[in-house]
Amino acid sequence: MASSWTSSVADGIALAAGPLLVASKTDQEFLVALAALLQWAPPLVFGLWAGALTDRLDRRLIIVTVDSLRAVVVVLLAVAIAVDSAPIALVLVTMFLLGTAEVFADNTASTLLPMLVDRDDLAIGNARLMTGFVTINQLVAPPIGAFLFTVGQAVPFATQGLIGVLAVVLISRLRLPAHRRSPDEATPVWHDIVEGFRWVWHHAAVRTLVLTILIFNVTFGAAWSVLVLYATEHLGLGSIGFGLITSVGALGSLLGTVSYGWLSRRISLGNLMRIGLIIETITHLVLALTTSPYVALPVFFVFGAHAFIWGTTSITIRQRAVPSELQGRVNAVNLMGVFGGLVVGAAIGGVLAQHWGVTAPFWFAFVGSALFVVLIWGQLSHIAHDEDLSPAVS
Repeated sequence: MASSWTSSVADGIALAAGPLLVASKTDQEFLVALAALLQWAPPLVFGLWAGALTDRLDRRLIIVTVDSLRAVVVVLLAVAIAVDSAPIALVLVTMFLLGTAEVFADNTASTLLPMLVDRDDLAIGNARLMTGFVTINQLVAPPIGAFLFTVGQAVPFATQGLIGVLAVVLISRLRLPAHRRSPDEATPVWHDIVEGFRWVWHHAAVRTLVLTILIFNVTFGAAWSVLVLYATEHLGLGSIGFGLITSVGALGSLLGTVSYGWLSRRISLGNLMRIGLIIETITHLVLALTTSPYVALPVFFVFGAHAFIWGTTSITIRQRAVPSELQGRVNAVNLMGVFGGLVVGAAIGGVLAQHWGVTAPFWFAFVGSALFVVLIWGQLSHIAHDEDLSPAVS
């Protein structure tokens, strides 16, 4: 938890500073969206391999190695910015490298909790990790990142790199139960990947989650790929105001944190997800219509609550349902859905914004979300009726 929360500080700083850096290098909507796409593309390229390696190798060693390399890349970027040698092309390449590292680190990190706590404690364990993520990554760190960016463009990235080193030191002290395969159990990597896909396909609840997140991330990715321009230009919030959007969403996530146990005891998982999808659809509509920060900020607050509730439900379902030896590969399949949708959405969002303005991706997101809600409505009963996956949050 200490390592996770420390990493959240570093990533939260970059959450605001990264888009601001891109926007400072170019005012072309397509390049802004391309930066998001390059961070979201690596899971499509490396995600399945990352999942297979997670189930084959020492999980702690994977995280230590990858996060160390990530810290080095960020520090080198800070140096390049400081000496005024960071053109937009270098920034975009760095985004891709950091996104690649994140695939291996995050996929592996998501398998650790089921190795450390009992099955019945997974929901509350995830809630505690997510609470740190929300309060630090989403609430506290982004305004700090935006402020540090105004002090000096290199400052937030140098800070991110140093904090990342501390997170590596913390995770290196973790002791895990044995989980690597013995040499006589070795099989081709492609065989492991196919096994992960096959398991997801035959598990109704997890299959429904992956399909839903794929489609909804197409719509979400289209809108959020130009969020920095939407906030700074359309809403007129400026750099600090862009960080404020993330913080307001994090406050909403805190509401989701304190209410999740109460909600999950009274509402089935299927209906809880239906409500969330409706909220997300309405979010896109309101943001497409408004030009007022006083309207948009409450919408981001509600969306933050929805994101926490959805995320906690989704990861708990997977961790409870998936055997430990398959955790890495099933997570990788889910990541394919997450980032596959984001990549397609970012590409669509960049083109729409370039030709029809910064609100066009939000209109696309509203129409696409509304259509999918109608189509997926009945399938969500797979989750509602899965008795083995009922949440247990205290």
